[in-house]
Amino acid sequence: MDISQFKLEDFVVKDLGRRRVKSPIKLSKKSGDGIFNYIQDGERILYDASINSIEYYEKTGQIPVSFEKAGPKEFIFFEPSKTKVGVVTAGGLCPGLNNVIRGLVMQLWYRYGVRRIIGFKYGYEGMVPEYNHPYVELTPQTVENIHTLGGTILGSSRGKQDVSQIVDTLEILNINILFTIGGDGTLRGAHAIHEEIERRGLKIAVMGVPKTIDNDINFIDKSFGFETAVSIADRVVRDAHNEAKGAYNGIAIVKLMGRDSGFIAANAALTTQEANYVIIPEMYFTIEGLVRNLKQRLQTRHHALIIVGEGAGQYFFKDSEVTRDPSGNIKYKDIGLYLKQKIHEHLEVAGIRHTIKYIDPSYIIRSAPANPSDSKFCNLLAQNAVHAAMAGKTDAVIGHWNQNFTVLPIPATVRERKRINLESELWWNVLETTGQPTQMI
Repeated sequence: MDISQFKLEDFVVKDLGRRRVKSPIKLSKKSGDGIFNYIQDGERILYDASINSIEYYEKTGQIPVSFEKAGPKEFIFFEPSKTKVGVVTAGGLCPGLNNVIRGLVMQLWYRYGVRRIIGFKYGYEGMVPEYNHPYVELTPQTVENIHTLGGTILGSSRGKQDVSQIVDTLEILNINILFTIGGDGTLRGAHAIHEEIERRGLKIAVMGVPKTIDNDINFIDKSFGFETAVSIADRVVRDAHNEAKGAYNGIAIVKLMGRDSGFIAANAALTTQEANYVIIPEMYFTIEGLVRNLKQRLQTRHHALIIVGEGAGQYFFKDSEVTRDPSGNIKYKDIGLYLKQKIHEHLEVAGIRHTIKYIDPSYIIRSAPANPSDSKFCNLLAQNAVHAAMAGKTDAVIGHWNQNFTVLPIPATVRERKRINLESELWWNVLETTGQPTQMI
């Protein structure tokens, strides 16, 4: 990410207005009394906390890039007893969705005293009258045990909906805060909803909780569901390794989720330390380069394990017909099946006896319940989302950076996707672990 393309104002979060309501959460304003302090307006988290960065800013006199620190405020914008909240989940499934829903409801109900919370069914569809989806009343009782389940109790959907109708629904239902839980497309939709709200001069907060199993949202060091995805992928990769070793010249190919970013593939390789090749969307490779190296491996070890991110090598299909999902995303071709076919063809021509197994666990991974680490993370995201929204923050998402929860403007987070830098320590760690060459061309 080239931070120089951003301006300081890109990270200023919008407020609905002056905060006049005393928060029902009783905290402190001084240190040393053993009570957590309210977060002050000027508290911010540095984008780059390295000594080199600090010295650079001191030398140049520039103001360092930073993000607003999340947390409870002494004064809030909304009167809790009069506040009505809507919650929506959209896009693909991801471990932890139910955890976030539960966290929002529990925080609103028990910490702020908000009693009117409704869930919209099946994504933004549920906010458009023509679909006639019922609303769901959310209470501590209805969400009590949902964190043990995968998926989302509210359901989800993809595709753009009429923003004007969505805001009409918010007005008709007297919604004061809308929480949107979703990835890049959901957040773009949330920003469009905010713009329509702003155009109408309404005081409705739109707060996003960023969801992406691929961990590809900018300025957020970890998104919920990612750790669960890696932990499940770990087991799949280990089993695939057993399959490869169980046959003479056995080859196992595991395709893991990651449309444009290979974070799951890279981290699964690091956790298992079993993969011999990791192919991610950020890298360029050729079949010839891969097979050349693979032949050498089979000659000495007689088995190989390949992890490939779903978005890798899509340039092999450039002459294929392009199709899109309801959200407008290009439907990627199956790189795993392509690799299996091409590797088989090359080894057949070379007269090398072999066996290839292909495994795609994508839907199993994304539908799983959150693991303990993700469950904790989801709850903390939800709590901080409620703090920010009740304070009148809007057109924003809750992030996590340098061990702190942050509040970020939606436009900054969706400008481009976070991807693996091939010159980064992460990718070098993968190359060291697998032993694969720096290039396969």
